[in-house]
This record gives sequence, C-alpha cells and structure tokens, in this order.
Amino acid sequence: MKKFLLSFVLIFFSISTLFAQRDTEHWIAPYFMATSATGYANALYLSTDSTTPFEVKIYNNNTLLTTVTLSKGAPQTYTVTPALISTSNASEAATVTTKGLYLKGDKPYFCSLRAAQSVHGEIITSKGKAGIGTKFYAAAAPITYAFSSFDTLIDFTTGILATEDGTTVTVSGYDPNIQFVNNSPAPLTVTFTLNKGQSYLLAGLLSQSTVNRTGFIGAKIVSNKPISVTNGNANGNFGTSPSGSDLILDQSVPTNRLGNEFAMVRSLSQNPADNMEGGIVIATENNTEVYLNNIATPVATLDEGDWYRINETSYVDQGNGHRNMYIRTTKNVYLYQTVARDGSQSGGYNYIPPLNCFLPRKIDEIGKVNEMPSITTSTITLKLNILTEAGATVTYSVNGGAPITPTAAQGPFPLSGNSNWVTYGITGVAGNLSINSNKAVTAGVNGGYSAAGYGGYFAGFSSIPLISKTTGDCIPGIKLEVDDSYETYQWYLNGNPITGANSNTYTPTLGGNYTVKITIGSCPPETTPVFKVFTCLTESTKAMNVCDISQVVIPEFTASTQTYNPSTVTIVTPPTNGIATVNPVTGVINYTPNVNYVGTDTIVYKFCGNAPEFVDCEQVTLTFTVSELPIVTDATLRTCFLESNTATGEFNLTNALVTGQGGVTKKYYPSTTDAVNGTNEILTPDHYIAPNGVVYVKVTNGNGCYRIAKITLIVFPPTKSSVLTEKVICMEDKTTLDAGPDFDGYLWSTGATTQTISDVTVGTYWVRLKTGECWTTQTVKVYAAQQPVISSVDIATNTVTVYATGGTAPYKYSMDNISWQDSNVFTDVPRGNGTVYVKDAYDCNPISVEITIPNLINVITPNNDGVNDVLDYSELGHKSNLVIDIFDRYGTRIYQANKANGYKWDGTTNGSKKVSTGNYWFSVSWNEPNAKQTPIKYSGWILVKNRE
Repeated sequence: MKKFLLSFVLIFFSISTLFAQRDTEHWIAPYFMATSATGYANALYLSTDSTTPFEVKIYNNNTLLTTVTLSKGAPQTYTVTPALISTSNASEAATVTTKGLYLKGDKPYFCSLRAAQSVHGEIITSKGKAGIGTKFYAAAAPITYAFSSFDTLIDFTTGILATEDGTTVTVSGYDPNIQFVNNSPAPLTVTFTLNKGQSYLLAGLLSQSTVNRTGFIGAKIVSNKPISVTNGNANGNFGTSPSGSDLILDQSVPTNRLGNEFAMVRSLSQNPADNMEGGIVIATENNTEVYLNNIATPVATLDEGDWYRINETSYVDQGNGHRNMYIRTTKNVYLYQTVARDGSQSGGYNYIPPLNCFLPRKIDEIGKVNEMPSITTSTITLKLNILTEAGATVTYSVNGGAPITPTAAQGPFPLSGNSNWVTYGITGVAGNLSINSNKAVTAGVNGGYSAAGYGGYFAGFSSIPLISKTTGDCIPGIKLEVDDSYETYQWYLNGNPITGANSNTYTPTLGGNYTVKITIGSCPPETTPVFKVFTCLTESTKAMNVCDISQVVIPEFTASTQTYNPSTVTIVTPPTNGIATVNPVTGVINYTPNVNYVGTDTIVYKFCGNAPEFVDCEQVTLTFTVSELPIVTDATLRTCFLESNTATGEFNLTNALVTGQGGVTKKYYPSTTDAVNGTNEILTPDHYIAPNGVVYVKVTNGNGCYRIAKITLIVFPPTKSSVLTEKVICMEDKTTLDAGPDFDGYLWSTGATTQTISDVTVGTYWVRLKTGECWTTQTVKVYAAQQPVISSVDIATNTVTVYATGGTAPYKYSMDNISWQDSNVFTDVPRGNGTVYVKDAYDCNPISVEITIPNLINVITPNNDGVNDVLDYSELGHKSNLVIDIFDRYGTRIYQANKANGYKWDGTTNGSKKVSTGNYWFSVSWNEPNAKQTPIKYSGWILVKNRE
C-alpha cells in the first residue's frame, strides 16, 4: 500500500504557510480533516528576540488556557488538544464553534502551529496582526486527477476565526456545484455571525463531488470586522500521480497585504517528474497578467477569483543545484509555493510574501526549527533558504552562536528577471536560527522526515511596517515599537511629529492616533497604519468628611483635562452604611449615611470624559468619614432701642445661647444662604445694630460639621407717657408737669427724679422714663399763652369799638382795667385821652392801647368871621398817618386834610370853591404811637353853612 498518510508534508518553507510575523498578538483558525486523517499531535512553537523574559497568554474562546514565559534562547512549546484546533466531525462543519486559538504577549514573538504524526506533518505559521483583515480569497491545493480509493481521505478546508464580537462574514464566488460538509446542496453564498473567539469551518470531501477538487479555490471571504483565515487541504495531493496525500495548510493574509513581485527557491524534492514544486497564483482583480522569470510574455491572464498553477519546470537552475524563480503580476495576487520533501506523498504549500525593500534586516529568532511534535529530531532534515537584496552582507547564527557567513556554494545566486534580489540555500541547519542582513531579508526552512515534508518563511510583512505594543495596553505603561531594522524613525501623534521621537520605540503620554514614518536604503519613506492609544482607567482615592446629612459628590478628573460625561457616571461599589444615587442628568452623586451612623463608609464610582474618541476614564475609591452634627437651638435676643434711630437696637450676638456644646466655632450671617456659603459674615457680632428681625449663626464642630441656628432680634420700642402733655400758661404763671405713675424711674431735665415737677415756668423740659432696663426720653414744652392783639379801634362820636385778634377767645374788654365786659363796644366815652384793655380766655395780664377821642365839631360856617370857619383837627397832628377825608352825601370824597393843609377843612373842594350848604361826612384815621401802631378811626358828620 502506498504511503498515503505517510507523505505528510510539513511545509514551512519559502514563505509558506506562513511567512511568520513577529508580533504581540496571534490568531490561529481551526481546520477540518477527513475521518481517517486524524491522530495528529498539535503544538504551538513560540520564540522571540527579547532578552527580557515576558509572558504570553494562550486563549481558546476567550478562556485562558495557560501562560508561558519567553525570552531569547529559550523558545517554548505548548501542546494543543486536537479538539481545540481541528475536527473530523461533520456536525462541527458549517456551524459556529469555539475552536481556534488566540495568543497575547507583552513583547513581539514568532508563533507557529505544528501538527505531526509518523508520516504526516505541517506547520501553520501565524502572521500576527498582519494576518487579520476583512477581505480574503481562499486557497487550496489543486487536485487534478481521480484518487479513486483515496477520495474519502481528500478534502479542502477553510477555517475562519473572529477577533471581535458581532463579526458578520459572507463567503461567495465558489463553484455553484460545490458540496459542503454539513451544508449540501451549497447555497450561492454563505453568511454567518461570530463573536470574538468563535470560528466557522467550510470543508468539502473529494468523495462528495469532483467539483470539490478545485471549486473552492478563489472563493471570496468578506467580513465587517477583522478575521483570521487558515486554508488548504487535510489531506490533499497536487502531484502528477495519486501515490499518497499530506496535510497542506497555511494561514492566509488579507488583500491589503498582497503585492505583485515574488521570488521562490525550490525546496528538497528530488522527483521533478511528480511536479510537486511550483506555485499557485490566485487573482483578486480582473485582467491580471502573470509573468515568470525574464519571459516578456504573460503565461496567463486571470480574472478575479481565477487561479493559475506554476509548474516545477519554471524554476531556473542557477548552478550548484540551486533553483529559484521570479514571479511578477500586473495586479496584486496571492502566491502559494507548493513544496515537497521527496515525492508526491510529501506535499505542502506556503504563502509567499511579496518582495519589498521594507522587509526587515534581521530574523531573530526562529525557534526549534528541527522539531516537530512527537517526532524524533534525528530523523528530520532541513534546508535554510534566504532571500535578500543584491549586494547585501548576510550572516546567520545557530543557538545564539557566532555569525556564520554562507559559502560561495550556498549563495548568493541571481534571480532571473530581477537583478535587485538574490537567494541562498543552506542545508543541515538545526536549533534556534537567526538571520542578519544589512538589506531587506526574508528566510525560511524546508524540512521533512519519513514521508513528511514541511517549510515556512519567517519575516516581518513588508510595505508598511506595523506598530506593536511591547509593554502595557494603555497610558501609563504602554510602550510602542516597530521593527528595529530600519534606518530612520519619526513618530507622529494625530499627524503631528513628536519632537525627539526618533527611535524604533516610543512611550506615549497622551491618547491619540500614533504613526511612524520610517526610511531604509533606497526605499521611499513609508508611514505605518494608525495605532490607537488610549489612556488606562485612572484609579484614584479620595477622602471626604461627611456630616450625618446628605453629601453631594461631583465627579472630577485628577489629571485629565476632559469634562466628565454625566451619562457615564456609575456606582461600581455601593456604600455599606448609607445610600448613594446618581442624578442621570447631571451625573452628580448624592450620598446619604444611615440614620445615626457615625464612622467611615466607602463607595467606588467610575466616570468618563467627553472626548469624541480618546476618552479618559477614572475610577475613584471615596472614603467618607461620617461625623455627628452639632446640637443647636434657636435663640432670641432683646435690646433697647437706640435713641439715634429708635427702630434699631445694638445686640451682642455672642450672648445668644444656641448650643451648649464645647469645641465649636460660631460665625454670624444675615441670611441662611450666606451662612451656608460663608459670605457676608457679620464681623462685629458683639456690636450688631439692627431692627427687629433675624440673623443666623453657623455652629461648626471640630469635624467640620455644622448646623445653622436662627437668632430672633427684638428691639424694645420707646415707651412714652400718655399723661405728660404740653401746657399753655400765662407768661407770668407757673405749672406742674406729671409723667404718670407707670414707669420704673424718672429723671427730669431739672434733676428731679419724681413723677411730677412743680413751679414750672414757660420753657422746654425733658424727662427720661425707665421701663425695665430701657430709658425713653420724652420732651415736653410749657408754652406762654398767646396774647390777643387790639387790631383797631373805631370811634364814632362818643362810642368806642375795640377790635381784637389772636389769643384765645372769648375776650374781655375794659377801659379802666378794673371793670370788664364781654362787649367790645363802649358808649358815652368822654372826650380826650383814654385807654382800652383786652384779655383772652387765659385771663393773663391784659393788653392795652391808648386812644384819643377828639372834640366833636358838628358845624362850620366858612365865612371868614373868625368863628367856626374851618374843621380843625390839627391837635391830632402828632398822630402817625393822620388823614382826614371829607365825603359828600353820595360817598364821594371831595377833600382830604393832611399835613400840607394843617389838617383843616375850610368848606371848599379844592381850597377855592366853596361847597354848598349841607351835611357832609368826615373820617379821621391815624395810628396810635404804640408798639402795634394800632389803627384808630374816628368818624362823624358836619353841617356846612356857606353864606354868599
């Protein structure tokens, strides 16, 4: 029987199932195999160039399996249970499973999955973050002939592993007649949704349909979030004869990692007739031309999803048994190198990365290259293939030993069609390998044992280097790096260069989008994809004194300049001795201790900022010290009014008994708002002047807790005597003033301290009246009675009429100051000088006016006989304002006697014309020469007899 399971090619060579990517994170999707192809030992091989040991955590479906510690010279292996990475159970195909692996380390490292049994083997080399993406095209070995009895052992397999929750994947572009395991007949497209760590297997057996031989090659795989894809055959054979089969697997890369120039070095196969060495080109765009070596015409033109098989005869012999090949396409493609160790039963393939001058300058280190799980190392043979730029100085070392320079027989060898690159081939290597070049370099090993062969390339992906984390996940603590094989570095934050950041590592201090621009050799400068850096959750502590009432807590960042977002405030750990709530609108936390609780209490709350993307978050452990409030009572202060403003009084606020507790401080304020806020403090509380009202005292104890008490202020108003009233007396009289009996003390302006004072003359007096402790000053006046005034006196013949004003009626009248009458008219008054007297109701000393009653002249005979010729009142000439007016019977004044004419009338109208005989009236007026210039009016009639 032919070694069907015996020819298992563990291909790890030429950019094989990996061209391994040194990175901090790796994902490996599962694979499906035919039932008879089971029994593999699976193991992870991990190695690094870091001299500082670090941990790598290995997960399945987000569950930690184990943690291993890596460092340079100390690679590690981890045995993987087959159920975690593969299946031959049809019910686990075309459905969501939890198979697959995820590895996360603190520093970059190489990772590969190696599967082996006695005659089969393969290596799947992880490409790290460069191997995840959202668009892929599936690859598998082209099965070009019938296996008959081996049909049940041949299959294709594609495993898809999600790196994030909510990942939707759609697979399309395969032959519509294909038959899937557990999903036949096949739909035109397959769509499914995965969460992080979940996987999906699409597989088809050759025994199901001949379309399954090549019908899935070039199928398009598209997702909305990054996925990892492992594809190939388990088992398969792409040789010229069905002499056996082998495990043929590799991890794919997304389309954004593809290129269009490649180089391959033939591996260890010694049977060219089997056509096991060559390649598979898969196009991603229409009208893609494929060129080989230095041939000017394309060997094929492909459309999207089409593939082309490169035969082994396309390798060019460069001498010393070294064969290589240059492949160029007009558009980006996938290239998988098909390899073998010694025949058609030992096949495998490797993904080949495109040529690029940004490939790294060293590969340090590939661990345990000559080991396979459960296989004796002495049975394994290896070949090291090196690809580098022309003119480079190349060395390699084994197990950390001295650098070894390849011999001329080992290289360099030219590459037909591209003079910029050369290749090397070195056999007999083992252990931990490191390769160094002063130009871009990639390398791989091709090996085998028994009927198995394997190989793989180890290098950084070209084109655009990736930023990775060496330590930490966020600020502070995160450290970034790119490969150290470039010549210059410039780090950028949000597109702006960071001053002094010119090495391959950088420690961020601010969250944001980080990139690095690198240069090397003649390559144009390249800038890495964005690496987003976020700040870590800041954990802080805070202490707060709380009185046994509610306490408001406003979230505040300790370092960030962002403003907290109210909707993000959450209570992580509630208090045990109180209640804490969050206002959903403001984000303010309100803490209320339990009733009568005194002591400490703790809450933990978390909040985040308002930045659009790089949001800062903080978690605060807040310890409350709950203290008692002081005990206070309201108080009342009373005081006497101030005489300067009787509506106010002066208070000593410090005398208010608002608390009996010691060790407190008291401050006084005009309002409760001021007391709470500590504003407008009353600075002289012992001399506080105020009207009736209230003030507030803030009583604070030694714990800083306070209560506010109210002090009611009462001003005693002035208490005056209702008995004591003003008096009116005669100027010459005296009186008694009485303040009344209702007071506790008296003090008069006279010095008397009695209720009354006597013998009080006209004047102004005051008395201080005591009510309780308050003294009220009351002023009282004793007025002199107002004397009446004789306003005028009319004399008519012998009748005197006296007119008085002022004083207080009724008046009394007298002409001798002895006899008094109520009437103001005196009759039969004798002629000559006299006096009239008037007094009012107060009966004070009377006022008086002297008067003159002129002689009565009733007839004149102006005939110049010397007898009664004129009316003559010249005897009154000494009186002030003496005027004599003569009126006819119609009331018309016809003459006025005055000083100019001697106060005489001669019976004429103007001093010349005589009046007619008849009666005429006269009026004599003057002012008596006293202080009041009392007006006197004397009137009468006169008969004038004129004789012509």
